[in-house]
Amino acid sequence: MTTPSYVARRGELEAYFDRTAVEAWKRLTSDAPVNRIRATVRAGREAMRNRLLSWLPQDLRGQRLLDAGCGTGALAIEAARRGAEVVAVDLSPTLIALAQERAPRDLGAGRVTFAVGDMLNPAFGRFDHVVAMDSLIHYEGADIARTLAALAPRVDSKLIFTIAPRTAALAAMHALGQLFPRGNRSPAIAPIALSSLERHMAAQNALGDWRVAQSGKIVSGFYISQAVEARRS
Repeated sequence: MTTPSYVARRGELEAYFDRTAVEAWKRLTSDAPVNRIRATVRAGREAMRNRLLSWLPQDLRGQRLLDAGCGTGALAIEAARRGAEVVAVDLSPTLIALAQERAPRDLGAGRVTFAVGDMLNPAFGRFDHVVAMDSLIHYEGADIARTLAALAPRVDSKLIFTIAPRTAALAAMHALGQLFPRGNRSPAIAPIALSSLERHMAAQNALGDWRVAQSGKIVSGFYISQAVEARRS
């Protein structure tokens, strides 16, 4: 079930990534030169993507994976190269079009279906794994837990996602971001301690048999994010 806060934030993210930040996002997710700050973000995102992929089986043949908030599709492509049938979903039609343009034609045994929409749409079907890299970091803890609870009944193995960890460094960066003109700001992130998120998860009946199996932070200059893997106990 979606809440008004989830819907409102979803609308902000769609507007930002589909219009305000399109050119910057294209550049950040390519090999084009970027300034020093964005270079740290690019390196951090690559390290996080590799971390999340390392928690998936090396052989994904015969398995379905949802890339929830796929952006320009880098993680989806790598999962498909392992043989997965990937559904790569994003709110931004512009980013999905860019992902389709960048996707290689030959993915071996795997394939990717790109789709514009909400990650919670049940029409996408069941999955062995769901990966949501940096797509939940803008939501409050209760909405993250509700999102995981909405996905969990359609997932057989793992929910892998990232949160914005509650750290002094991240708080300072968030405060610095408020100094930029409003039109240049990205949607606010919602830092949360993993222990707090686990309490929100425990309050969701659909997550009753799910537990955090492992987690780990990636810190690269202006990029700070925490990977979390949840499994059925």
